[in-house]
Amino acid sequence: MADHIRVRRAEGTWSIRSGGAILGESTEALELTEGDYPPVIYFPRGDIAMAMLDRSDKVTHCPHKGDASHFHIVNRSATLKNAAWSYEDPLKPVAAIKDHLAFYPSEDVTVEQI
Repeated sequence: MADHIRVRRAEGTWSIRSGGAILGESTEALELTEGDYPPVIYFPRGDIAMAMLDRSDKVTHCPHKGDASHFHIVNRSATLKNAAWSYEDPLKPVAAIKDHLAFYPSEDVTVEQI
């Protein structure tokens, strides 16, 4: 793994909310730290209401993690474009994040430890 990336189990219970709805809650979330960036919480897909996510056409590339597919969050009040991402076939050093989703925190998306 790149020396500046660490993946570990996130302590406690984590939730993701948007548009007044809880999209997911997990005690199995992972925390990825990468250099000086803020930590990112990755939720297992099985703990997310996938019916509230629509895959987008956006794909980004990270040389340390691989290609990320993006998803829109569709809630009662809005569609939040490319608000989540997933490394569906991550590079071997970060294989633990396979089958997990991360979310861009914003005024419409809350990722928090509860």
